[in-house]
This record gives sequence, C-alpha cells and structure tokens, in this order.
Amino acid sequence: MFDLLRQHPITTIPNATAQLDLTPPTVRKAVENLKTAGIVREITGKQRDRIYVYDRYVKILDQGMEPLRG
Repeated sequence: MFDLLRQHPITTIPNATAQLDLTPPTVRKAVENLKTAGIVREITGKQRDRIYVYDRYVKILDQGMEPLRG
C-alpha cells in the first residue's frame, strides 16, 4: 500500500484494491494502519467513497509551486 501511495498519492479503497489485486478488507486494514501512523489522511469526511491522501508526499510535490509575485 505504501508503495502504491508513492505512485498515486491520492487514492480510494476501490482504486487501491484494483491496483494491488488485494481484497477490500486487506486494503482497508493497511490504510487504517497508515492513518494511525500519520502517513495518510482521509480528506472527504464521508462514511462512504472516502479519498485518502499521502499528505507529506503531496506537500513535497507542492513545494516551489506557489505563484510568482511580481
């Protein structure tokens, strides 16, 4: 799951299930473990169709992307 997040830092349980060829319960458990470790966070606030983001990685990718000020 962690390797998938490095390639796709924003994902869902169904997407990760398909990408990893694992069962949804296995992926959910992995995501919960990553949430507990502070590696991913859920960004929708919904009970269904949740989206998870690998926050630190996205922040690294965003560095230097601020608009130029003139």
